[in-house]
Amino acid sequence: MDELKITSLYENASDEQKENFIKNMESSVHVKMDSEKTQIDTEWIDKIEFTLPYIENIFRNPNRFIINEEEIVKIELARKITVDSIKHLSKHTNLIQDINKETGDVRPSKILNINKEESYDTYENKLIYTLVQNIKIFINQRKRKLEEALEVAEKNEKLIEYEGKSRYKDENIQMNLQIMSKENSEKKSKQGEEILERIAKLERRVTDVTSLEVYKIIDKKHIALIRPPIKKTNVVLKNVNFQYAVSLWNYLQQNMEDGTQNISNKQDFFDDGEIKQLSNETFLLNYLLLDSLEKDEEENEQAQEKIKNNLINQMLDKIVDLESSLTEDQLRQLIGDKLTKIKYKKMATIEELQKIYLEHIEKYLENLK
Repeated sequence: MDELKITSLYENASDEQKENFIKNMESSVHVKMDSEKTQIDTEWIDKIEFTLPYIENIFRNPNRFIINEEEIVKIELARKITVDSIKHLSKHTNLIQDINKETGDVRPSKILNINKEESYDTYENKLIYTLVQNIKIFINQRKRKLEEALEVAEKNEKLIEYEGKSRYKDENIQMNLQIMSKENSEKKSKQGEEILERIAKLERRVTDVTSLEVYKIIDKKHIALIRPPIKKTNVVLKNVNFQYAVSLWNYLQQNMEDGTQNISNKQDFFDDGEIKQLSNETFLLNYLLLDSLEKDEEENEQAQEKIKNNLINQMLDKIVDLESSLTEDQLRQLIGDKLTKIKYKKMATIEELQKIYLEHIEKYLENLK
């Protein structure tokens, strides 16, 4: 039989055969599903990774202001005489010790000393410092939850058990089928390890931020952390770096619940819908495959008969070509005589072989005596 496709099995079957088979069919489909898997939330990793460069920009170019510390000191302790010092002295003549009338030089006993110092103690810097603390806490919580979730062994098992029977003419047909699938969880574990590696890299990047000089200065002051809501200062509203930082701040506040969780799914039921319908069609196809075996034998016999007829026709054609004057009776006589000789030759050959075999047996027996 020529190579058979599944579709041709169905197409070549008669409508009457398919309809009767389906009509007389009784079947049941038992389905079992048992799965344990970890649903991992990675959105927060993407969000922090994206925002960290903007946070670094803020610490490298921090918001600052100048603090002027004023104090009255002895003239010999004054570090720098400024215009403000002279103005202060002109208003407080009691600080003048002596005036040289010839030169007009003034000699004060004390003078105003102004110390100017840069300060990072701004609301914006406190806000970013607080954001970094929130990031560190957020990462630690999510990492711990992920590690706990990955400790649970994942599995994904599916089972379908099919029992069907039908009748077509005098045939009683039965089919029992069981299909089981168990998913390998190595890929899942590898995914978890890759995410943990991303978190480790993220922790190192946060550590790099905390090693910046401005961050260290703010950290030493032990400032009070900013609490929501955020003040909408000009810098917070207009600076691009702060806009992304505030976006991350809001995300962390709104996503305190961890999206990583273990999901369990167990089902055990008898299906009476699409699964059963498809299984019934599979039953029919398997029967058509079984039924095609008898057709194979019939086709082989037909093929052998066809070959034999072709050989006879070829032989007769050659005889007629060699001697076209032969009558039908002569042709029959010729074929009959040839057939008799062939049969006699075969029989004679068999008798000779039997005779030789018996002679050797007798010799063998005499040698034994």
